Amino acid sequence: MDKKYIFGGIIALIILIGLLAFFNWQSSQPGQLDSFAQCIKNSGATFYGAFWCPHCAEQKREFGNSVKYLPYHECSTADAKGQLQDCTDRGIESYPTWVFANNATSTGVQSLQTLASTTGCTLPAGIE
Repeated sequence: MDKKYIFGGIIALIILIGLLAFFNWQSSQPGQLDSFAQCIKNSGATFYGAFWCPHCAEQKREFGNSVKYLPYHECSTADAKGQLQDCTDRGIESYPTWVFANNATSTGVQSLQTLASTTGCTLPAGIE
C-alpha cells in the first residue's frame, strides 16, 4: 500500500477524532437557558413530543444546550408507528404539547416568552 494513502488515512482519523471531541465538549458546556429550563421543569410543566416530530425538534433548538433540563416526555413508539400508552391516557393528540401544572395545555411550538409567562419562570436578561 502506498505510504501517502496511509498518511492521509491517519490525518483523516485525527481530524475525525478532533471533531468528535469538540462536539462532545461543546454539548457539555452550560447552556444560556439552563436555569430557565430547570425552572420550567420545577414548575410542573411537561413537554410531550416525538423523536420524529420536526416541530418538537424546533422547540428543542430554542433551548440549545439547555434542552437536557426540559421536562421532555417521549410519546412515540420506537418504530414511529404508534403512541405510548401513557401519552394516549393523557390525551396527547399532537406534538409538541405542553401540559402545565394547572392542567392547561398548549400545542405547537411555544415561544420562550409564552413559556415564561405560563410557568412563572424568568427568562435570563437579554433573551427575548
